[in-house]
Amino acid sequence: MHVVIMGCGRVGSTLARTLEKRGHTVAIIDQSADSFRRLSPNFSGRTITGMGFDREVLVESGIETASAFAAVSNGDNSNILAARVARENFGIENVVARIYDPGRAEVYQRLGIPTVGTVRWTVDQMIRRLLPSGSEPEWRDPSGTVRLAEVHVHTGWVGRRAYDIEAATGARVAFLTRLGEGLLPGPDTVIQEGDLVHVVMLETDAAAVEAQLGTKPEEL
Repeated sequence: MHVVIMGCGRVGSTLARTLEKRGHTVAIIDQSADSFRRLSPNFSGRTITGMGFDREVLVESGIETASAFAAVSNGDNSNILAARVARENFGIENVVARIYDPGRAEVYQRLGIPTVGTVRWTVDQMIRRLLPSGSEPEWRDPSGTVRLAEVHVHTGWVGRRAYDIEAATGARVAFLTRLGEGLLPGPDTVIQEGDLVHVVMLETDAAAVEAQLGTKPEEL
């Protein structure tokens, strides 16, 4: 898949290298051309100098064929603006924005944009929100039989109950992350836009569960 990153600081450059090593194509945008020196000499992706929320710059980055967008510059407002442009103007579903002010997290989550605060940021957290499937598990039992993973959920599941996910996949919804806080789902808990869904499943079923949740559910 093709991923566009705004911001080539320590976060953006590390994310770009990690994604490229996993076989994805990457374009990275930054206002300063000097920032691209943080990339490794063998980085083969595109580097674009400009503002990550500028339409022409995004088109140059290949946003029209991208599957994911990460806004990881050093400005909260720029990150959210760019993330909204990527989602609303170009239809990118897998969007994530880095924030410095945790007090703004609830506002951003209500816009349907997953955010990662700097205090608890890791490359793995960003990748879980960018890649629609095959994400790194959050936990495995010692035998390697059961995994807990944050699974990308198609927007068609919004408005459905967590129970519907379990009935459709055979997996268990362990908890949701909603507006930055954990939530244990009850029988009538409904998936809302911006929710992060954490699922417990058999290791052997992981690919099938991720594929099913990554597509629009069948009508009930």
